[in-house]
Amino acid sequence: MTRRPARPHILRASLALALLTGAVAGCGLLDASDDAPAAGGRSFTVAAAGDILIHTQLVDQAAKDAKVTGGGEKGLDFGPVMAGVKPVIDKADLAICHMEPVVGTPEGPFQSYPDFLVPPQITTVIGDIGYDTCSTASNHSLDHGAAGVKRTLDALDKAGVKHTGSARNRTEAETPLIVDVKGVKVAQLSFAGGFNGREVPEDKPWLVNQTSFENISAAERAARKAGAEVVILSIHWGREHQPEPNAFQLRMARRIARETDIDLVIGHHAHVVQPMEKVDGTWVAYGLGNQLARHDVPSGLSEEGVIGWFEFTERGEGWDVRARYVPTFVDIPPDPEEPGTAPNDEKSDDEGAVRDHRLVDVVAALRDGESLTGEQRSRYRLAFERTQGTLLNRGAAKDDLRPLNDLPD
Repeated sequence: MTRRPARPHILRASLALALLTGAVAGCGLLDASDDAPAAGGRSFTVAAAGDILIHTQLVDQAAKDAKVTGGGEKGLDFGPVMAGVKPVIDKADLAICHMEPVVGTPEGPFQSYPDFLVPPQITTVIGDIGYDTCSTASNHSLDHGAAGVKRTLDALDKAGVKHTGSARNRTEAETPLIVDVKGVKVAQLSFAGGFNGREVPEDKPWLVNQTSFENISAAERAARKAGAEVVILSIHWGREHQPEPNAFQLRMARRIARETDIDLVIGHHAHVVQPMEKVDGTWVAYGLGNQLARHDVPSGLSEEGVIGWFEFTERGEGWDVRARYVPTFVDIPPDPEEPGTAPNDEKSDDEGAVRDHRLVDVVAALRDGESLTGEQRSRYRLAFERTQGTLLNRGAAKDDLRPLNDLPD
């Protein structure tokens, strides 16, 4: 796919700050993706990441960073927070995000859990770091009704990021999202299982896609009819904060693999990493964890995420898909209200404490981060090892699931 031109007005300042301060490590090129491609026909790569869910603490961080960078919009710059994954996301031929919350207006007011209303400035940075499309069907899609759906999709349009899963009108809902990726027509579908007790309006049944096998199957057929050669499903499912897929996920994954021609399933919603599994030849990532979030009570697991990296190669009339993964981690400063800590801009009793919220590629950070503290090194290695163990615990090693880049010695 033709990459969008860079938007230097925000990200250039953000990345410069991050690199100068050492807050974001590892902006080198990826190692494994430089391997010679497998023999076959056309080929392309897909990077897919977990939930983007902007809590109040991340808005505060963006305000703090904007004062330093002078970038962003209306006093908020999310660039430094997300810059650590740009080398991975921007290198993929197709990069897919999951935009879970509803956006408000640039000046606010903003809301966190349970009814999210987040700064639209985050969508600009989503585009700047290289995302091409976002799934938008989630349990929060209806937090602010049809007006919230419209604001969110308008913001993504302004940022140059395509989207699917929710819609502003029936025509938009019934038009499959198909993008050209290196000459291959790739469709993305997006579905969610429920909306926190809210019902899809009877007069706007097209507002957001609700999960059922019949709905998913029909959407795939419509995408094929519209010319899609590859179909990727983004699905919001599972039980929050549980690293194991539940019975519904397992049943649905098997039915999708056996009764449709969907080529890849990428899951969200649990806010923790769940396994990957090859089901009857179809890769299923049950849960990619959080790409960026800051829950009020971080669990340790909720800071860990994974970018799925999928290499598609055409073979005859089908596609061979090789799966890799990139563990990520969100650094979280100590809570200033806890004893023995101080606000981020003040001196803390713990000289090794993280000062800012930062999303990092853990392998790149460990490889290139000479300024990391011992605590950070230990935490990143734990994130890598725990993510790897979770991803492989349904037997994916036998199907050659492995990291895109190995941990450094």
